[in-house]
Amino acid sequence: MTADPNPNPTAGPFRHEETARDEAPQYVLPLVVRLEKAAPPARTDALETAARAVLVMLSDERSLGDGEWAQAMRDWQDARIRKVVRRARGAEWRRAEALPGITVTGKSAEVRVFPPVPLDGWPKELAKLQVSGTELDDPEPPVAADPSAPVLWLSPDVEMSAGKAMAQAGHGAQLAWWELDDEERTAWREAGFPVAVRTAGPDRWRELTASGLPVVRDAGFTEIAPGSCTVVADHPALRRG
Repeated sequence: MTADPNPNPTAGPFRHEETARDEAPQYVLPLVVRLEKAAPPARTDALETAARAVLVMLSDERSLGDGEWAQAMRDWQDARIRKVVRRARGAEWRRAEALPGITVTGKSAEVRVFPPVPLDGWPKELAKLQVSGTELDDPEPPVAADPSAPVLWLSPDVEMSAGKAMAQAGHGAQLAWWELDDEERTAWREAGFPVAVRTAGPDRWRELTASGLPVVRDAGFTEIAPGSCTVVADHPALRRG
């Protein structure tokens, strides 16, 4: 569940950078969604909670400066930006909660995000968790997104499992975060990282992908074709014109 952070990966100067990213040690940001049989979260809430979890991790003091997770965060962001969402219930969730990380709670969803780990160095408590086939539903259609708030728009043309879509929403949130200045980041964090995840209509999607807003293009390791545009990050501070 990897995305290319550059909106135009075919641009000439970026080819060398991508080679360097590929040659760097590869890390992954693990996220675990709590998925109890009797009370699964709503799909949209799970996507929004995963996006907020990524933002919380990026802004946590332990991820910055000389914090205990800072070097792992730098190593992760120097390589390809990989995120993997796994699911847990019962004792699995309790074991995951015992590991260093941050649990973010939505209306119905709980997502725990962990500091990056080497691609082949997952903690055994997380390595055992299922990664594929996570499916969730919305009991009711989500309400229209607030146009004055950040929105992560999903492509209407790409079908994704809930786990894959959660990772893509996290990618979109991260691209928006990178584009903001310190004041804008502080304001978003102090507001509690409000963010909506919605699927755009076909016409709106064409407008969004041509707008200059950050676009997630998937690397194609799982589920969908390489280069597929999956998310546009629409933050009020980034809107042009």
